[in-house]
Amino acid sequence: MNKSTLALAVAVGVLAQQAGAAGFIEDSKASVSSRTMYFNNDNRDGGADQKETAEGLKFDYLSGFTQGTVGFGIDAQALVGIHLDGGKGHHPYPSSFFPSDSDGSAASEWSRASANVKARFSKTEAHLGGALQPNMPILVANDSRLLPQTFEGGTISSKEIDNVTFNVGQLEHAAGRASSNSTGLAVAGGTEESNQFRYAGADWKVTKDLTLQYYHANLKDYYKQDFLGLVHVWPIGTNQSFKTDLRYFDSSSDGKNGDAGYQFNNNGGFAKTPGEVDNKTWSAMFTYTLGGNAFLLGHQRVNDDGGFVYLNQGSVVNDNRRSEEAGGASFYLFTDSMINGFVRAGENTTFGQYSYDFAALGVPGLKASAAYLYGDNIKAKNGTSPDQSEWERDLRVDYTIQQGVLKGFGTTLRHGTYRGSDTGIASQDQTRLIFNYTYSFL
Repeated sequence: MNKSTLALAVAVGVLAQQAGAAGFIEDSKASVSSRTMYFNNDNRDGGADQKETAEGLKFDYLSGFTQGTVGFGIDAQALVGIHLDGGKGHHPYPSSFFPSDSDGSAASEWSRASANVKARFSKTEAHLGGALQPNMPILVANDSRLLPQTFEGGTISSKEIDNVTFNVGQLEHAAGRASSNSTGLAVAGGTEESNQFRYAGADWKVTKDLTLQYYHANLKDYYKQDFLGLVHVWPIGTNQSFKTDLRYFDSSSDGKNGDAGYQFNNNGGFAKTPGEVDNKTWSAMFTYTLGGNAFLLGHQRVNDDGGFVYLNQGSVVNDNRRSEEAGGASFYLFTDSMINGFVRAGENTTFGQYSYDFAALGVPGLKASAAYLYGDNIKAKNGTSPDQSEWERDLRVDYTIQQGVLKGFGTTLRHGTYRGSDTGIASQDQTRLIFNYTYSFL
């Protein structure tokens, strides 16, 4: 039993004695969420295609806090994935969409459950357990498939100072979006587990229109990372604004990084020192909003020394086999798009997006967007071949029913097209059709 699990068990025992306290039950919330997804990945370079449909169910219970100077509570989550249809030969092995059986076919179902204990003192909250879903510049839990990625560890968030939110924590394990089990932490290409991802940072709302951010993170034996961010919204007039979003990451090697098992594959691209983290990435995004219209334009630059780095457990060796089903990750850059990431050494990416909210035309709940990203100057893996380029086009339509028996029922249709020039990434056409519904009964 690891330290986090032992601490969780002790805390649950304490809570069991206080569960009747006012606030713990009265402020509780419980819900069941359903997600049905059709996932179609058409490999245009002749590789195996993927066509699968699955149903995901997520139960969430969020208690209130017990009374007293320090209030205690518990959050619990249970996840179930059910494979509906994949079509013979259309479930790739391995897959980060749905787990695979030993013969390489899709498993019929999978599940996992976890919980967090929590404590609140004044304007500070602490969470400890295995159902954490962080959303910060240095770590974004992935929820782009059937069921969400979750993390195990402890976090503290404090708002004791007006307009400033402090976040600190240590994470030790992650459960992938298509996995029943958790693994230690790593980066793409890293086969050894690290059980220590520490971070600290703050979001300072300088004015109602300006927010500054700083975070530091360290994945032991893999990398250190600093982040600086600025978000400013200029309210030009009624239903009109201009938003500036600036992001800068500085990542470097830590501990055993570069040794056998602790290597970083640099997103399949060039590295000045193979296997080691060495990267600086900046991006600037500008969004003009007018009524239901939003026009976004931006540029991103990855330096020449190596690719952008982020947590990804898909290469970890667990029980003598690779844990590909634990793979799949998100990161805090606009180029984290539907199919590709645009984060290899030397890459310059220009991107744009147009979106429209049909509430402006009297159709609330209906939204549509189209995005295009073009990256070039990508350094070839050998460092001497001609630079490479790639592009992606993403289309999306969302509709959520606003009233009636099916209020809150949402439908999302996404289609992405990716093409690359000698990038080593297969050209793909991908379609996702998703139905979401959440029923709250507390």
